Amino acid sequence: MEQAQKNMLLKTACKVRMGVIEGTTEAKSGHPGGSLSAADIITYLYFCEMNVDPKNPKKADRDRFVLSKGHCAPALYSVLALKGFFDFGEIKNLRKIGGMLQGHPDMNKIPGIDMSTGSLGQGISAAAGMALSAKASGDSYRVYTLLGDGEIEEGQVWEAAMFAAHKKLDNLIAFVDNNDLQIDGNIEDVNSPKPIDKKFEAFGWAVFEIDGHDFDQIEDAVKKAKQVKGKPSVIIAKTVKGKGVSFMENVADWHGKAAAGEQAEQAMAELKAVYEKL
Repeated sequence: MEQAQKNMLLKTACKVRMGVIEGTTEAKSGHPGGSLSAADIITYLYFCEMNVDPKNPKKADRDRFVLSKGHCAPALYSVLALKGFFDFGEIKNLRKIGGMLQGHPDMNKIPGIDMSTGSLGQGISAAAGMALSAKASGDSYRVYTLLGDGEIEEGQVWEAAMFAAHKKLDNLIAFVDNNDLQIDGNIEDVNSPKPIDKKFEAFGWAVFEIDGHDFDQIEDAVKKAKQVKGKPSVIIAKTVKGKGVSFMENVADWHGKAAAGEQAEQAMAELKAVYEKL
């Protein structure tokens, strides 16, 4: 990846993280930890990879994205706003009565949302259905979905994984945001889904493992996944929960709690300092 493109992505992802903090702080609720860990992946998809048009959000040949871990909507909302689907000022109305941006994605009210999600495990099922539809219709669009590593403790995820492999959905690419933490603590202590790679391999998927904060690795994995034929692909992205905000990093407590007061100010100050250096 050229340095100019990488710098653009780094700046954009930093703005996305600012949006996560701003939105959840204004709402006094939400899920900053997993939103911050997923910011780089979603940024890459919308700004480098996916065929989407903010001026025509429902165009038939667009690539689809399903945020299976729907509680991390603040990151997706920030990306969509920066991409031009709606005004970035909407971020301040996150979770507020009368606001467009609900706590979880709503495809009926928010431009750019392809699937309403929130009940964990269901997003990947919807994504598999979209990919099957494309195959049946002879359409060329791809479907991308992002799951949490805690989410993959859900049985429905593995039903969908089995279905996608059985139907040879090579137009489906899933990401697992592997930050090792969920609302109740470390995933290995709660109900370990590991080894994640071996499980997906056993279900018939092509598997790639990357640093989910390295844009070169994200790009390389997506390129390789798009070359896979006859099976779906999963990209297991090792990430840091709360990435970019020092006191949130690797702390499960920030899964579903918004920063306030001095902590919110510190979070924004840290992100702005990073942005100004880029």
